[in-house]
Amino acid sequence: MVCIEGRVASASFTVFAILALYQVRIIYGDYWSYIYCLATFGSAFACVLVLPYNDIVKRSALLGTVFGGSFVLMFIVKSPWNVFFMYFAALSFFHFSEYFMTALYNPHRLSIDSFLLNHSFEYKAAAVASWIEFIIEAYFFPSSKRFGMLSFIGLSMIICGEVFRKLAMITAKSNFSHIVQSHKNDGHLLVTNGIYAISRHPAYVGWFIWSVGTQILLFNPICLVGYTYASWTFFNERIFDEEAYLLDFFGEDYAVYMKNVATGIPFIYGCESFIKYD
Repeated sequence: MVCIEGRVASASFTVFAILALYQVRIIYGDYWSYIYCLATFGSAFACVLVLPYNDIVKRSALLGTVFGGSFVLMFIVKSPWNVFFMYFAALSFFHFSEYFMTALYNPHRLSIDSFLLNHSFEYKAAAVASWIEFIIEAYFFPSSKRFGMLSFIGLSMIICGEVFRKLAMITAKSNFSHIVQSHKNDGHLLVTNGIYAISRHPAYVGWFIWSVGTQILLFNPICLVGYTYASWTFFNERIFDEEAYLLDFFGEDYAVYMKNVATGIPFIYGCESFIKYD
């Protein structure tokens, strides 16, 4: 059963998503859709400043408002802006689901950082850069941003990446962590079953697919190259560091696991090159 923090978060997210969805939906029309777009996102940021509750409620309310407003706006506004709101619906759901899944399957590691909203400056800068690119290109080249085959591929990647990552969290349970562990905790087990039987790092694979998929959905050619390179570089370094600790934790068992299962991200090999097999 989900812990109390998870129930508070899910209740806040759901309530504010429904409120935002209803507020946006009651007025139909291009002009008012944009007005309500601003009102919806404005109310979300107001939640952060005004609500006299804890940080869980504030963040969940923010994400719920963005999700609810974006979900209905992507059916109301005209192309290409419907794609933009489709992206925001996916983005807000991703961050909320990270917290909720941690609360459900790994509550002893749950913290406010589990929302991943404060992931890093680089992560935030990359997100803003993708918004700026989309807005500029949508203004000057609106036909390039219409939902088509590429956008469908991007949306499919977002869904697949989300599922892949969440399956990793479900399978690993208490062995999953958003932070690379440098010390082996009591009860820490080597997980090799389920989704981990086809990838050593399915959570990273899911995030990589999700990240690249967002830029294909938005058809952001510049950020697509940037996101692919930055994500690959980040996970290449992170997987190497993490596997160095895992080899220290599990020794030969992890070495054999590395021999039989790939990382799942193209051209990322982790510590494989440092292991000599008989």
